[in-house]
Amino acid sequence: MTAEAIEPEAVVAPEPRPAGKLAGTVLSWVFVLAVMTYFLFPLLAMARFAFQRVPTVLLGWSTLGDKWTLDSLTRAFDDPQFGEALWLSIRLALGAMILTLALMVPTAMWVHLRIPKARGLVETLTVVPYVVPPIALVVGVIGAYRDTAPWFFTSRYSLIPFYTVLAMPFTYRAIDAGLRAIDLRTLVDASRSCGAGWFTTTFRVLVPNLRVSLLTSAFLTATVVLGEFTMAALLGRTTLQTFTQQFTQREPQGAFALGLLTLVVTTGLLALVTFLTRKRGAAAIPAVV
Repeated sequence: MTAEAIEPEAVVAPEPRPAGKLAGTVLSWVFVLAVMTYFLFPLLAMARFAFQRVPTVLLGWSTLGDKWTLDSLTRAFDDPQFGEALWLSIRLALGAMILTLALMVPTAMWVHLRIPKARGLVETLTVVPYVVPPIALVVGVIGAYRDTAPWFFTSRYSLIPFYTVLAMPFTYRAIDAGLRAIDLRTLVDASRSCGAGWFTTTFRVLVPNLRVSLLTSAFLTATVVLGEFTMAALLGRTTLQTFTQQFTQREPQGAFALGLLTLVVTTGLLALVTFLTRKRGAAAIPAVV
C-alpha cells in the first residue's frame, strides 16, 4: 500500500481592504468623535461650574483638577422643597407609565389585528403631540376645561394625562416595534383556540413577549416626565424641573448640579433599555454547534 503524498493547502492571502471602505471607516470614527466632543465639552463645563469651588474667571485647563466638591449637590438635597418635588415627579412618572401602557398596548394590538391598513394613519396621529408645542397644548386644555372640570386642574396628578400625550410619539413606536417583531396573529389565534379570553391572552401570552418593548416605553415616559418643565410651570406644580429653576435664583451651582444629575439618571435609563434590548436579542439567537 503506497501512501499518497499530501499536498499542503495553499495559503490564501487576505484581500486588501478597498480604499473606499477604509476611508468610510475613518470618516465614521471622525464623525463619532466630533459628535462626542460637541456634547462632552458643554457637559464638562457644566460639571466644572457645578462641582468646582473655583471662580468662574479662573476655570481653565490649569485648574481642571482643583477643588472638586459635592457641596452644591448637598445643598440642593438639604432644601426642604427638594424631597417634595422629587417625590411628586416620581409619582407623576409612575402614573404616566401606567396610563401609557394601559392606553398604548391595547391600541397598538387593535391596530395590528383589526385595522392594519390604518397603521400609517395612527402613526401620523401619534406624531401630532411632538409637532404641537407643549405650551399650546396646556393653554388649549385649560381654556376648554377650566369651567367644566375645575377639580382636574387643582389635583397634583393633573399632569399625568399631559405627560402621557407628550410621550406618545416615542412610546407608541416602541410598542409597535415589539408587535412587529412577533407573530401577533398566530399567538392570538392559538391562545383563543385553546379557550383563553382576551385578558388571559394579553397578560399570559403577549405581555411576556413584549417585555423589552414595554420596558422601553416605560423608561421613555419616565425620561419625558423627569425632563419636562413647561407644562408643570404653567399649571403651577413644583416638580423636579420647576424646583431646579427656582433653586437657580438662590444657588446657581446647586441647580446646575441637580440638572446634571437628572441628565445622568435619564441617560442611565436609556442605557439600561439598550442593554436589556441587546441581551434579549442575543438570548433569542440559538447557539450553532
